[in-house]
Amino acid sequence: MYPRLVVDLEKISRNVRKLREILKERNIEFVGVTKLFMGDPKIAGIFRENGVEVLADSRIENFRKMMEGGFSKPFMMIRIPQISRLKEVVELTDHILVSEPEIVKMIDEIASGVVKIYYMVDVGDLREGVMYDKAADEIKPLLNFKKAKIVGVATNVGCFGGVLPSEENLKWIVDVAKELDLDEISVGGTVYLLALEGGFMPYEITQMRIGEAALLGTDATGDRDIPYLEQETVVLEAEVIEIKEKPSVPIGKKGKDSMGRVPKFEDKGIRKRAILAIGVQDVDPKGLKPLDEGVEVVHASSDHLIVDVTDVERKIKLGDVMRFRTNYSATLRAITSPFVDKVFLG
Repeated sequence: MYPRLVVDLEKISRNVRKLREILKERNIEFVGVTKLFMGDPKIAGIFRENGVEVLADSRIENFRKMMEGGFSKPFMMIRIPQISRLKEVVELTDHILVSEPEIVKMIDEIASGVVKIYYMVDVGDLREGVMYDKAADEIKPLLNFKKAKIVGVATNVGCFGGVLPSEENLKWIVDVAKELDLDEISVGGTVYLLALEGGFMPYEITQMRIGEAALLGTDATGDRDIPYLEQETVVLEAEVIEIKEKPSVPIGKKGKDSMGRVPKFEDKGIRKRAILAIGVQDVDPKGLKPLDEGVEVVHASSDHLIVDVTDVERKIKLGDVMRFRTNYSATLRAITSPFVDKVFLG
């Protein structure tokens, strides 16, 4: 059934093994982030089979899915928890990222045993966490709880502000840990591989939370394919439902499209265009890389993806299937869509 995502589990497995080998050389624990695949037990299995003990996710429902698939703790909640669902988080996970003193106190009251807490420190990306220059003062009064045990500090770059890891912002998180006499420092996500490759990852870093590199072989923040990993781990397939020659620029007075965007088109004259049965409800069209040479993704509405196939060597016809690599954004939306079938190979 089309559209569908074809997921190559063997390629993902090779990526996980390679990353674990790299991190093991530096005595850095590899935490496998499963959220891109909504906690699918097949992905959890790949991490665990290749020596990744701690599985991390951002959604309570995904932890339940992994448990139903036969997997158990250690689990790490990597989205700072909601008070309204804190009991569920404490019940299902034993490693939690937090950023508010009140949450630490509540975890200590709720928990029946020790929960490992990593306190989030913001080193400039401006998503979650206490700012690095105020971190020690906020965290120090929280170090003596018996059940909500703060074992280390954690940070994240790239995901919100697009900030890259640097010697400076890595030093900030290390300095906070030293001031608090904490041994564990957790960093995320994939973009921190740049620090390892560049030789400026401090030896004090003890843990890396990684999903994208393992699952797609890419680094969205670093804007690259990671050269020692495999890409084409996930391929989107969609069916052609129309082939027509049409002008390359719409005709008439312009407003916004159905998504509220103002599309821009280059005048290339009459072009052969194919419409595929998939749209922005199912995938981020900007995150698609055609596997047919010569294909150009033109635009998409909620249900239709329009591609220019004028320069494609093979003759595209009605009913044909076209294939695309998907970046992180496109994969995330397609995995989440109930209208996209998922096929796992291997």
